[in-house]
Amino acid sequence: MNSSGCWRPSRPPTTRIRSTSMPVQMTIIGMGQIGTSFGLALREHGEAVYRRGYDKELGLANKAKAQGALDERFINLPNAVAGADIVLLALPVHEIRPALELIAPDLKEGAVVLDTAPAKSAVRAWAQELLPPERYYVGLMPVLNPAYLYLEATGQEAARADLFRGMPMMIAAPPGTPSEAVKLAADLSRLLGATPLFAELVEVDSLMTRVDLLPRLLAAALVETTADKPGWREGRQLTGRAYTEVTASLGRMEDASALSRALTLNRQNALRSLDAFIAALQQIRADLDAEDEEALKTRLEKAQAGRRRWWGQRLSGDWQAPEAPKAEMPSASGMFARMLGFGRRKRSE
Repeated sequence: MNSSGCWRPSRPPTTRIRSTSMPVQMTIIGMGQIGTSFGLALREHGEAVYRRGYDKELGLANKAKAQGALDERFINLPNAVAGADIVLLALPVHEIRPALELIAPDLKEGAVVLDTAPAKSAVRAWAQELLPPERYYVGLMPVLNPAYLYLEATGQEAARADLFRGMPMMIAAPPGTPSEAVKLAADLSRLLGATPLFAELVEVDSLMTRVDLLPRLLAAALVETTADKPGWREGRQLTGRAYTEVTASLGRMEDASALSRALTLNRQNALRSLDAFIAALQQIRADLDAEDEEALKTRLEKAQAGRRRWWGQRLSGDWQAPEAPKAEMPSASGMFARMLGFGRRKRSE
């Protein structure tokens, strides 16, 4: 992150992937909202990327293919990754380690494994433990198009071809990752219509805990505080927009195991975030206890202004930072027409 508080835009590394006329073979594991959206976004780049897919629920993989998100679907996970240049793990974090254990023996030399989970440090450790030499891990953290943030649909039903268009795509690679692997992740991000941005693994974990995991915890705490408690029988009938919006993330959460595992893996970040939130609540409580209405009003106005400012920036994409040079959208034929040659370097290189 630079001094203005913005991540540095991606820059092409000096090492280039060598040319080939063959499309890159990409396997998407997990055909939910994210995985299916990757496939849909890449549909227009069929000459550059051949999209293979797998989901443990065969019906989801079949539906993704029927929607045009896949060129080929597999019913066997090891077969799905055999020969793949890129493997995207679009899975809940608690499913990633088992998936890595299954696919590791079948990954070809030079394959790049990507994930979209909010626990990059943990996934990096698993990849380091389980992947054979010359198979590389790079973490991705997609940011969703604000047009779909209030979408009621979940899972595959919420997949959209433009889900990432115009949005940042965080790229976090372990130290020592070949520049070609990072470049491949950046090129893929651009094909999705996203802007690749580099960050550290631990930085992504910290930020995602605050802006993604913590809000879900707060929603859970609100429901635990109210639902099935004295007065709930009547109170539930009075719930309105405020209650609905605050708890909405729980309604869109497909599996509580994913959240509990992500929190456990990000334990220290989660504890710090909870402590900060509890401190903020205690300040509000102190204002109320002191009957200091002016202080309470000032605090709420500050929060309201902060929310309005953030939402305006989120909608416009204008974060009041110096505009970075815009990378030209590469042609599909010129981008993934470069093959993954770095996995086949001589041992002496």
